[in-house]
Amino acid sequence: MPPLRTALLQSSGVLGDTAENLKALDEAAARAAQSGAGLLVTSEMFLTGYALDLQDIPGLAEAADGACAQAIGEIARRHGIAVLYGYPEGADGVVYNAAQLIGPDGVALANYRKTHLFGCFEQDAFTPGDTPVVQADLNGLRIGIMICYDVEFPENVRAHALAGTDLLLVPTAQMHPFQFVAEQLVPVRAFENQMYIAYVNRTGPEGEFEFVGLSCLASPDGVTRTRAGRGEELVFGEADPELLSASRENNPYLRDRRPGLYASLV
Repeated sequence: MPPLRTALLQSSGVLGDTAENLKALDEAAARAAQSGAGLLVTSEMFLTGYALDLQDIPGLAEAADGACAQAIGEIARRHGIAVLYGYPEGADGVVYNAAQLIGPDGVALANYRKTHLFGCFEQDAFTPGDTPVVQADLNGLRIGIMICYDVEFPENVRAHALAGTDLLLVPTAQMHPFQFVAEQLVPVRAFENQMYIAYVNRTGPEGEFEFVGLSCLASPDGVTRTRAGRGEELVFGEADPELLSASRENNPYLRDRRPGLYASLV
């Protein structure tokens, strides 16, 4: 099985302007596909921007099969590339901080709602999701989805490992002064759970926030396979099933677990 070449789009787009952000996504998908990528991953809330006024969020939210989802499906189909994008999902009278994976044929594969909301802004703006493990199959790999703060909870990532996730996609809005998450925590999560993690950040100032970039693809051997800088950038890395299989054979973490000792955690 060949590696899945994965493109990480580190960009903040235009706050509140879905049309411009769809245009940027289209351009990035074209570049990624031309470079041989089979998957393009964007940042948290890429479709609308992150630092929105609270009163504007319900009007920008849309259903998982809404107009923007249809537009992204067409982008994916036209360029023959799967796309993971962050957006505010409106459903059942509330708004979720969500991320949706669209396949290269334009068909939605999975939709995830952020389960751990960070800080007062998110807790005021969104309703937390309650499904910790959301997965889909793509190019022979089991793909999992989380959003930003979720990956900082070891139980969350371990649940994905136990469910067989091979490549965990984490669109994020990681801000100063927490850049150690991208630099140190994400590669450790990949190693201790024996999976690839694509961590894709926003960049630059936005409202009261300063996003730090540093998007990366970390592999199950603990190596960072690609790393962006602090500015807008499209970087590439490969999720290699052969390396994944060899790493899982050599690393005993999951085999040596003793779940009976961990009951106090829950």
